[in-house]
Amino acid sequence: MSRLKGSADLERRLLQIPNEVLTELRPALINGAHDIADAMEMLVPERDGDLLGSIAVTGPNETTPPYSAGGSVTLKANQAAVTVGNTDVRHGHLQEFGTAHHEAQPFMRPAFRLKKAKVMRRIASAVTKAIKKAGGQ
Repeated sequence: MSRLKGSADLERRLLQIPNEVLTELRPALINGAHDIADAMEMLVPERDGDLLGSIAVTGPNETTPPYSAGGSVTLKANQAAVTVGNTDVRHGHLQEFGTAHHEAQPFMRPAFRLKKAKVMRRIASAVTKAIKKAGGQ
């Protein structure tokens, strides 16, 4: 079976695109997570600051803090996370959703909704830039 002239080069370049996209995507993911974390910090109900101090950003290929929602998880190369909670603070979900004795005071979901469009535009722009760069444009 014969290959088209240049197809090996094209195939090699196409296989490189995912790595180049991930390289360009990493800063966009981290900046987006920080945008959401900043909004959460502005919205978190403050009494003694423990919940505010437990908001953390985890970048691609890093591990989330223990006691964050879902426990400690190692993220993939195309993921970033904002978590709430640490070894001393484990009540973020109770604050967000409320309990039988405490009315909900959401701050996580509203922060995500406020920043989602901006973060998604930043990520799409990074992907587009990486693909154009990989294609030599």
